[in-house]
Amino acid sequence: MLDKNKIKEIIPQREPFLMIDEVEEYTPGEGCIAYKNVSEDEWYFKGHFPGNPIMPGVLITESLAQAGAVAILSMEENKGKNALFGGIDKMKFKKMVVPGDRLKLEVKIIKRKGPIGIGEAIATVDGKIAAKGELTFAVV
Repeated sequence: MLDKNKIKEIIPQREPFLMIDEVEEYTPGEGCIAYKNVSEDEWYFKGHFPGNPIMPGVLITESLAQAGAVAILSMEENKGKNALFGGIDKMKFKKMVVPGDRLKLEVKIIKRKGPIGIGEAIATVDGKIAAKGELTFAVV
């Protein structure tokens, strides 16, 4: 289990844009299971939407990307580098994510060629799919 301090040793994101709270398990270059505890105090809820807070789909996608980045950037040859979006494909949003939810973020690296790769990403809340799709990344 990695806490936020250990996560920060692997990926470059920082508050308020660090979108994962803990990592349950990861295998460098292969995959990661992480969690985001969605609090009512999140910065984006002030405007999305007042009186009806919903986590934006782009931030669910970013949370998944950061979980995938833990798997990629924990590889010895990628330490100190960054993983950038190269594409988002087949992303579907199935369930609203709201304050109090514990978002489980699972990313499996399904393809890698040089600095480019693809991760199969699934976000769930209480076992129900909130979002899923494929994320293409480039290590720079």
